[in-house]
Amino acid sequence: MAKPSKIYSVLFNKCPRCGKGDFFISKSAYSLRNFDKMNRYCSNCGADFVPEPGFYQGALYISYALYVAFMVMYFLVFVNFFKQYLDYFLVSIIPVLIILTPLFYRIARRTWLALFIKPASSEERSA
Repeated sequence: MAKPSKIYSVLFNKCPRCGKGDFFISKSAYSLRNFDKMNRYCSNCGADFVPEPGFYQGALYISYALYVAFMVMYFLVFVNFFKQYLDYFLVSIIPVLIILTPLFYRIARRTWLALFIKPASSEERSA
């Protein structure tokens, strides 16, 4: 079996160690009651998703980078395709960012954990 990809685990809500267990309880980022509820351990390999208290404070930096990258791309689209409607940029960016908040929250947490967990070796996966 191939080594699990960190990018795959970040994009598809999977454990960065084994690539099989779910990171968040809910599959959808837009489940209002459960969008922020995480599993404590991986259901497949037992990896700890909360290694220490306050671990995910670093995910704020990832989230900030996602917001900045999105806003720059959004602005460039407006400048290049909607020149006469540039005033609508400020009106439209706020609701769009509010709608994307749960998605960016989840991606930031999964990315932050993936930076610190090494994928399982082939011997560990087969055991």
